[in-house]
Amino acid sequence: MQDYPNQTSSAFSRRQFIKSSTLIAASAAAAASFPSVLRGQDKQPIRAVIIGLGGRGSGAGRDFTDAAKAVGADAKIVALADIFPEAAKKGAENFGVPEDKCFSGFDAYQKALAVPGVNYAILATPPGFRASHFKAAIEAGKNVFMEKPVAVDGSGCRVMYATAEQAKAKNLKVAAGTQRRHQAGYQETIKRIKDGAIGDILALRAYWVNGGPIWHRGDQGSTELERQIRNWYHYIWLCGDHICEQHVHNLDVCNWIMGDHPTKCWGMGARQQLNGKSGEIWDNFAVEYEYPSGARMYSYCGQVKREWASVSEGVQGTKGTANPSGHIQPKGGSVWRYKGEDVGPYVQEHIDLINAILNDTPLNEAKQVTDSTLTAIMGREAAYSGAGVDWETVLESKFAYGPELLYENCSKMEWGPFRTLQPPMPGSHNIFKDPPMLPVVKA
Repeated sequence: MQDYPNQTSSAFSRRQFIKSSTLIAASAAAAASFPSVLRGQDKQPIRAVIIGLGGRGSGAGRDFTDAAKAVGADAKIVALADIFPEAAKKGAENFGVPEDKCFSGFDAYQKALAVPGVNYAILATPPGFRASHFKAAIEAGKNVFMEKPVAVDGSGCRVMYATAEQAKAKNLKVAAGTQRRHQAGYQETIKRIKDGAIGDILALRAYWVNGGPIWHRGDQGSTELERQIRNWYHYIWLCGDHICEQHVHNLDVCNWIMGDHPTKCWGMGARQQLNGKSGEIWDNFAVEYEYPSGARMYSYCGQVKREWASVSEGVQGTKGTANPSGHIQPKGGSVWRYKGEDVGPYVQEHIDLINAILNDTPLNEAKQVTDSTLTAIMGREAAYSGAGVDWETVLESKFAYGPELLYENCSKMEWGPFRTLQPPMPGSHNIFKDPPMLPVVKA
């Protein structure tokens, strides 16, 4: 299969991959692109809360304010929530939110959602909390922007699918942080692929090959639970492993092209350069997926130090090949390349959500991002177990990596003793066997 990997240095930044313009340029281009949007005085005000004030939550807050300026919306951030008080305090300084509207603790999200006038919730906590927070936001009648991934196991995905239907029934708008779906180059290229530019799809590949392990913050905190949440990227119940936390972007592109999700997969991987460090996640995965049409998707993701790295996708069809970010090569024909301008997709996804709210147009990305999240989870469990895994078995599995309260009412969680796991050994960890693991509870 011919592919078009993007070579980069080992210090590859996940935001640099698609950052195509400055925020100023994004705002100017967006304003020109949406002249039909009426100014703020003619539309309902948008009042936002940010739940989760780490790097992505703070970034999403800035993207929201830039998007609001681009379309002339009467929009501002009026409340903040984070588990940790120092994060909430810093958020107050960054966004000019009064201290009495900045909440901390496990129940902070509920307090923020209850602030009068809030109708736009930005969910950016570690992914393990996403399903619970999404459910609370929709039950409270809020439109939602949520970061990916949206679950870490089948239990969380079931909550997400049910809540997606509730959002649809309530006519609430939902956008997800799979920002390539809001990027003009991807949109135009994938439209051409779907229109038959390379014929029937035979195979796809998906890469998120980074240059080394990231974000290991060490063991900080007075309890095991606090230590894990502060170093959340390295615990399965919080991040879903990096095949979910990062590689979900590339898997989502492949699902978008196919208009479907895979039904089964096989895989392998390992924990190599992370040995000796706390945490449970692996640092490389290789998974082969099969779609209902019979097309195969070859997925590779890793965080192992190397000279070559690539974050990209490729497609092989009966009549040619494509890089869905903006390149099509028909057999015997001339190359087509996307030459238009892209508004920065991190801003564009908020522009699209704001416009959907102001104009009451359909937008609900909850199911598609849950499909892509479950695709990643299925691949992870295939690699962990060493077995072939199918979609329904993963979705219906009653095994949950996190505590029961995570999906029942995570506001009642407390800073007490908590379990830790040995990193899964290839072929020995299988959530479909009883018991799949023996956790150790630590203070």
